[in-house]
Amino acid sequence: MRTEMYDVIVVGAGPVGQNVAERSRAAGLSVAVVERELVGGECSYWACVPSKALLRPVIAIADARRVDGARAAVTGRISADDVFARRNRYVTDYDDSGQADWIGSIGADLVRGNGRLDGERRVAVSSSDGERLLTARHAVALCTGSNAVLPDLPGMAEARPWTNRTATDSVTVPDRLVVVGGGGVGVEMATAWQGLGSMVTLLARGPLLRRMEPFAGEMVAEGLKEAGVDVRIGVSVTELRRPDPSGPVGISLDDGTQLEADEILFATGRSPRTEDLGLETVGLSPGSWLDVDDTCTVRGVDGDWLYAVGDINHHALLTHQGKYQARIVGDTIGARAARQPLDTEPWGAHAVTADHHAVPQIFFCDPEAAAVGLSSAQAEQAGYRVRAVDVRFNEAQGANLYADGYQGRARMVVDLDRETLLGVTFVGPGVSELLHSATVAVAGEVPVPRLWHAVSCFPTISEVWFFLLKAYRS
Repeated sequence: MRTEMYDVIVVGAGPVGQNVAERSRAAGLSVAVVERELVGGECSYWACVPSKALLRPVIAIADARRVDGARAAVTGRISADDVFARRNRYVTDYDDSGQADWIGSIGADLVRGNGRLDGERRVAVSSSDGERLLTARHAVALCTGSNAVLPDLPGMAEARPWTNRTATDSVTVPDRLVVVGGGGVGVEMATAWQGLGSMVTLLARGPLLRRMEPFAGEMVAEGLKEAGVDVRIGVSVTELRRPDPSGPVGISLDDGTQLEADEILFATGRSPRTEDLGLETVGLSPGSWLDVDDTCTVRGVDGDWLYAVGDINHHALLTHQGKYQARIVGDTIGARAARQPLDTEPWGAHAVTADHHAVPQIFFCDPEAAAVGLSSAQAEQAGYRVRAVDVRFNEAQGANLYADGYQGRARMVVDLDRETLLGVTFVGPGVSELLHSATVAVAGEVPVPRLWHAVSCFPTISEVWFFLLKAYRS
């Protein structure tokens, strides 16, 4: 077995692993990046990128239909083949050579194969080319992401359900699609496949987007219904049947209802990709989420050499959060290697900020739902004295110019003791581009009186900020 030494070993070459590698290289450290699938990971090929490539044509048509004059120009159906071709273009036809070349361009080595911990600072890599043992002088960063979870139901195996991977790489449109799950993946895929021509039924045990303000899920549910989706809340699947592999799926619900679909998609949660990572060789439990501190250093492992970054630490299963963590980790590794105090690093000094109270998230359904920080209920549960301020977007002329009869709602949650924002939620067409302004306000703890001087351009959807602040002052 070949043995090679690097300063840093990164296991997983998705966006998170790439950012760890880049920041570690910027600190002058040698880096090996291990990847068993496509360089670029889940986000690039089966999640964020392909899902948005599928959704954008659907949302563009929906937006056009909200504008007098443009509405008349929308005729016929969306070309699914052209949308699939667009998706394939954005996932580079599932060819990762460009991202593999990028790893080489920053001076890191790409090692293809299955990487597993093999004791302290050691990673064993197995591939068709044989076995290699990599050792790290300073750090090993685990950036392996998460898998879709399928519930344990009778008939699951024979039903051959879709997960997010099938839902984003399919090249055919099922006539009837059942989507199980009311989270982000569920509402986005219901939006996309309904727009591409499927008759979609969305099943959820509880409110949609339940971690957001309640009105967000309610408005998204109404939007889906208006688009033609059969939305059923408060139901669960109890059994699946697909005796003919090429036939439909029979679905039993706990309310006694029977459904039939050509395909069924489960969007019911994620589990960490740690079951085959060699965690037992360093005293950790395989298959578990990894407990980390604010620098993403794994707790329970001596020596501050092991990091868990992105989904597998369970802080926030979002690509942008994983990349944010990765930048912190790369700078932390560099500082520790140089024996510098961590608080001198640009990211490490404030690592806690965006991982705990300023996490932004957007769901690209119709209408879009975007939020950062705490909901009003979460803030109250955390012990803050708060005031929630709500406005409708139709008060802003910019929103009405964006879409005739614009329907949207915004809420900001104010910490009354400090008079800063704890959270902001927007729901409506095009609100995704508003969220970063809210994220800056929450992460920066900008005083509400100071926000009054951040003037929104007229006439834009962002005028909603003026109406939120005006409502707060009244």
